[in-house]
Amino acid sequence: MTDHIVSSFDADLQTLGDKLAEMGGLCEKLVGESIEALLRRDIPLAKRVIEWDRSIDRLQHEIEENGILTIAKRAPVAIDLREVVAALRIANDLERIGDLAKNIAKRVVALEGQFQPPKLAGGVAHIADLTLAQLKEVLDAYTQRDERRAMEVWKRDGDIDALYNSLFRELLTYMMEDPRNIGFCAHLLFCAKNIERIGDHATNVAETVYYLVHGEAVTDERPKGDLAGAAISYD
Repeated sequence: MTDHIVSSFDADLQTLGDKLAEMGGLCEKLVGESIEALLRRDIPLAKRVIEWDRSIDRLQHEIEENGILTIAKRAPVAIDLREVVAALRIANDLERIGDLAKNIAKRVVALEGQFQPPKLAGGVAHIADLTLAQLKEVLDAYTQRDERRAMEVWKRDGDIDALYNSLFRELLTYMMEDPRNIGFCAHLLFCAKNIERIGDHATNVAETVYYLVHGEAVTDERPKGDLAGAAISYD
């Protein structure tokens, strides 16, 4: 009977892990393709990203239901409980990442037909590359329960903030130099802020990996920079 219970619990945890892996892979895909849609002005791709976000929402709901049911049935403790709690936390961050990718895609659709000066999106591509790399790295760290790799992601969060600050000032300069750039640059600023926030959620995942391994929260202050335009709402 004990073996059966343990085996069933292992199966419950495996189900959570499999769904979280699927959700993480889909988030990486949506973030990458939302940026690709922005850089290529690909409206059909942007619309597909918007539709695909529903799959992320569905997976988050399934993980939440499975996690709560596992706690109710198995009453896990110690590392087992942390496994379930970590899955719930990470699923929540991934759901928000999917929403942010969808927001970028919506901006791409809104840009259709507007004046779009060439080469202004280069800075967005740079911050997007770094953020997507951070996301992939921290999801790998979770899969391998590698707290060291997760904390390397955590330490690099300030790099994304610095890139965002630089891009913010660059786009403001373009807007001041030529009023025709204002509309396009404003949309890019919204997209850049969404990308920066994706980096924040990747850092949240890193902190969850640390909690999973050590059973305690990260106590050091997160390495954040002073964000330009931090008071502006980008939702």
